[in-house]
Amino acid sequence: MNDTVDVAIVGAGPYGLSLAAHLRSAGVSYRQFGIPMDLWRSRMPRGMFLKSQGFASNLSDPDRSHTLRNFCQEIGHGYADYGVPVSLENFIAYADWFREQRGLEVEEVLVSDVDQKADGFELALEDGGTAKARSVVIAAGVQHFPRTPEVFSDLPAELCTHSSEHTDLSGFDGAAVLVVGAGQSALESAALLHEHGADVRLIARARNVVWNGRPLLPDRPLLRRVREPEAGLGSGLSTWFYSEHPDLFRHLPESQRVLRARTALGPAGGWWLRERVEGVLPVHVGHTVDWAKTVGDQVRLGVRTFGGGGREFTADHVICATGYPPDLERLGFVNPRLRSRLRTLDRTPRVGADFESSVPGLFFIGAAVTPSHGPVMRFVYGADHAVRRVGARLTSTSGARRVRAGAAG
Repeated sequence: MNDTVDVAIVGAGPYGLSLAAHLRSAGVSYRQFGIPMDLWRSRMPRGMFLKSQGFASNLSDPDRSHTLRNFCQEIGHGYADYGVPVSLENFIAYADWFREQRGLEVEEVLVSDVDQKADGFELALEDGGTAKARSVVIAAGVQHFPRTPEVFSDLPAELCTHSSEHTDLSGFDGAAVLVVGAGQSALESAALLHEHGADVRLIARARNVVWNGRPLLPDRPLLRRVREPEAGLGSGLSTWFYSEHPDLFRHLPESQRVLRARTALGPAGGWWLRERVEGVLPVHVGHTVDWAKTVGDQVRLGVRTFGGGGREFTADHVICATGYPPDLERLGFVNPRLRSRLRTLDRTPRVGADFESSVPGLFFIGAAVTPSHGPVMRFVYGADHAVRRVGARLTSTSGARRVRAGAAG
């Protein structure tokens, strides 16, 4: 199938599937490539829960009919907008249902190269095929951006891994494991390891572990709702701004956008996870890892404590739950010639209001554009804003092209 389509979507996670639903509804010709929900299936541990509330975990479709609530009602699964954590298994099943109900066809092959040609874009596929499209939307997930601190670079893979490399933590039963980090991934990985029988310790550079509060009651007094609104990413005025107004975030001074993209909604654990960590397993805060080396078939860490002291830890394995900072250079399937033409913002593609990059016809959505549109792009909740903007732009472009073709005919 080598016919040129209007749009090629690279990625089949929540953002990519949401965009496909909008384009299909609008009659825009497209092809979508990727393994559906691959990040969620193969890069997250079984037994985890989403940090977002139920109402903030919807994929986006034009009429908002295929929500997580509707899916749970159809299969008889418990659901609440607030206060009931969404399991990983339930979310994946919901995404599969969404894809089936919306009639979305995903070509389960990865893209190895995206390049611009005179008449549009050409994509090379890992199965040896090619595809042509007038526009391309990169909806790549954070699996392209896992970060392991340099201090661990000399450790062998059998002793040190990133948290994204584990879907089943039961294999660490009886092992001594150090988890490095202070965010949801670190805290939940540590809890799951403990519950699977590992001797686990958590080491965090942060001076304290931060826990999100319980969801605020939706029927609380009006004044309290105004002062501390509940939004897709949590409660509070700044969180409400990041959640509901990425269109305004992009007008902040560039330095502020970069700073807030890096620091807003920083490492924190979900309220429902707290009782599974505090007082249950050792948590060492204010600890910075200075060195790491192998000792026989184990790993030893030298740690500097807050205040100037030092200590060492020895374990069978280290898991780095140290985040996914977006970086355009790590999207290796974007051809280097094309990548060199992209304007960037803090190492990410700089995009406009409709998520188009400096290369006409090339769009980016999701975590890769956090400095342009704000922290909400790291979460499923941001998909609705992104795909409605991109979808409207691509639909209008496709419609204009059909009108011109009709007039010429």
